[in-house]
Amino acid sequence: MTTDKATAAEIDEFLDSLSEWTAVDNSLKRVFSFRNFREAFGFMAEAALVAERKNHHPDWSNVYNRVTVQLTTHDAGGITTKDFDVARQMELIASRR
Repeated sequence: MTTDKATAAEIDEFLDSLSEWTAVDNSLKRVFSFRNFREAFGFMAEAALVAERKNHHPDWSNVYNRVTVQLTTHDAGGITTKDFDVARQMELIASRR
């Protein structure tokens, strides 16, 4: 099953709704900051379970209390609704920390 790339208008609408995300190199990017490493790692563990269930995995890295996330749908060659969905789920997870 192929997912179509999001339109520029769809990407702009998403970015308007979640202003800490940016569109960079055909991907959505955000840096999450937490109080400490434990919270950052807990966020990653919970987000990993969501990503695995959705079979849509982020490119990410962790340095102490920061988690840098990039989401893109490689099969589509850019941003799709899959990326919007995982980003929204990450926002929910981060809001509980």
